[in-house]
Amino acid sequence: MKPVSTAVAFVVATLGIALFSVMDAVMKGLVLAIGAYATLFWRSLVSLGLSSALYLPQRQGWPSRKTLRIHIGRGALTTVMGVLFFWGLGRVPLAQAIALAFIAPLISLYLAAVLLHEKVGGKTVGASVVAFGGVLLIFLGQARADLGREALIGSFAILCSALCYALNIILMRRQSLAAGPVEIGFFQNMTVAVLMLAALPLLGTELPSLATWPWIVGAALLSTGSLMILSWAYAHAEASYLAATEYTSFLWAALLGWIFFSEEVSLYTLAGAALIVAGCIFAARRPEEANPHLEAAA
Repeated sequence: MKPVSTAVAFVVATLGIALFSVMDAVMKGLVLAIGAYATLFWRSLVSLGLSSALYLPQRQGWPSRKTLRIHIGRGALTTVMGVLFFWGLGRVPLAQAIALAFIAPLISLYLAAVLLHEKVGGKTVGASVVAFGGVLLIFLGQARADLGREALIGSFAILCSALCYALNIILMRRQSLAAGPVEIGFFQNMTVAVLMLAALPLLGTELPSLATWPWIVGAALLSTGSLMILSWAYAHAEASYLAATEYTSFLWAALLGWIFFSEEVSLYTLAGAALIVAGCIFAARRPEEANPHLEAAA
């Protein structure tokens, strides 16, 4: 592998996070326009097409049954996680949604204790109190802004999505040992597409208008592109060095929410996000454990 400056890797990782953030903004616009299920349904089909073009031409046989079970299990969890997050994203400000989602790495430490029998130390408990205080601050700000019942339910949906993502982090650690990123992406997209198709008779959706398709395709391209960019960055620099780039997504969310959705970021959301990030970083035994996107790029 050709040596690359760590500064270049840092800039590239920041770009990857920026693309993730733009994708979230595009998805929020689509959810508001055509609904959460329709948005995820059509994007999943486009994403499956993109990942198939990357994986199928170079595959050398199908994965083992054990690996396939991991792929399907994580794909099913990703489906639930995505539905909850993007449904909630359509009801709360973009920056607030990203701030609440930041708590996932901390939750994963507790899930690792339950599922993998890892020890939870006093430092983790203290960090949890700090991060939970951040969540309460965000909800307090939401109550003072009187955003309504829909926003409250949307925030709880995002917290449930964060819980799913925390479990997803543990599954991704197992999955990354069994398969490469292109294979993982293909089977994840295939599982999501199949499950969304299975829900079609119950939820139903219409064919999007021609004006909507560029945004759907754009969301799929942004998602795929950001994962590839982050994969490159983390292959050329240590996770501890790139960790700070992960939290720039809050800044992008605040900016994009203000530009495209006229969303203002309250001091409560700013303070809450700071406490959640501080708690995650303080609790992490290794820097990469505090990263919201690292496992997806592994």
